[in-house]
Amino acid sequence: MAAAVAAYDAGCTDVLILDREPELGGILRQCIHAGFGLHKLGRELTGPEYADVYRREVLKRGIPALYETTVTAVSPDKVVTIRNRDGIQTIQAKAVILAMGCRERSRGALNIPGTRPAGIYSAGTAQKLINCEGYMVGKRVVILGSGDIGLIMARRLSLEGAKVEAVCELLPYSGGLTRNIVQCLEDFDIPLHLSTTVCEIHGKKRVEGVTIARVDEKRQPIEQTRRYIPCDTLLLSVGLIPENELTRAAGIPMDPVTNGALVDERCQTRMPGIFACGNVLQVHDLVDYVSDEAERAGRGAAAYVQERSASARCVAAKPGFGVRYVLPQCIHTDANEDVSLFLRVTQPFGNVKLTVRSGDAVLAEGKRLRAAPGEMEKLTIPAALLQTVTQDITVSLEVLA
Repeated sequence: MAAAVAAYDAGCTDVLILDREPELGGILRQCIHAGFGLHKLGRELTGPEYADVYRREVLKRGIPALYETTVTAVSPDKVVTIRNRDGIQTIQAKAVILAMGCRERSRGALNIPGTRPAGIYSAGTAQKLINCEGYMVGKRVVILGSGDIGLIMARRLSLEGAKVEAVCELLPYSGGLTRNIVQCLEDFDIPLHLSTTVCEIHGKKRVEGVTIARVDEKRQPIEQTRRYIPCDTLLLSVGLIPENELTRAAGIPMDPVTNGALVDERCQTRMPGIFACGNVLQVHDLVDYVSDEAERAGRGAAAYVQERSASARCVAAKPGFGVRYVLPQCIHTDANEDVSLFLRVTQPFGNVKLTVRSGDAVLAEGKRLRAAPGEMEKLTIPAALLQTVTQDITVSLEVLA
């Protein structure tokens, strides 16, 4: 919705939204907790309220949308194949913005030994069942993974009267935001076990319990630490996978670290006229950053349609020490607006300085009292400084004393 509004406002008024859900809003419709919009709108909203802000903007501009519509293919020449109750149709577009979001990693991807009883859910599925459908998923719950959805569901289940026995995280640090660890676990006295995993599921018709164990440096269970926890529900919050099947089928080059497309500062992929934004490009923590990214994609798509695209002069943006990835991966030096770089660090650090360099020139820097992989960092390069860039850009981390 943010991309459609931005494209419309940039002068491209022939915009169509394709959505496989029965109404606009995506995952926000089931995120009834507060915490959305603080950066973008300056006020705290729930997920449905945040989505409604953009839904009203879409309606105000008269931007059409096709609901319960599945896109089955996007060709390199921007022919979009769709399927809905009216059958199979094709749409010839001048520009396409991919904003398909993520799907959750399932139990099948984890290879957890044990039976296959009822009571095993991904955290997002449990969230939809409770918040949208009104079904309670269980009374005694173990959560595997400390991603933000898992942490939020620990609090939600507690508020609904369930007992969350434990949250287990395979890594030695949490994958969620610090505020969610504090507000969702510590405030509700829910134990968080780091370097711990579920190594067996028990029960025939319904989950009866799980066996957890600490893991060594190779992430293998340590046998002598195994212990049994009775429960009737296991929630999995073990990562999000960008929904990029359409992207790969179109032959668009991908980044193996982000699992999204390689893009420039306008969110244009290596295939001219096809753009990507939001969680399909990189997994975000904050919806505010998703909206910012979508607006860049919308403006970029409008510029492409109006033949106002950037020149071919482009430099690469690469991760340095302590940085896992940098996005966008390519930046045009004649960009007419400031360029925001998004990145994640490789491991938890305390008191660090992040620096953006091109050769010996420092383009941007920022200090952080702490940096963690679960929290995305953002640095902005002023447009004026980009004009002087001739070498590749590197973002690196320095640990301060």
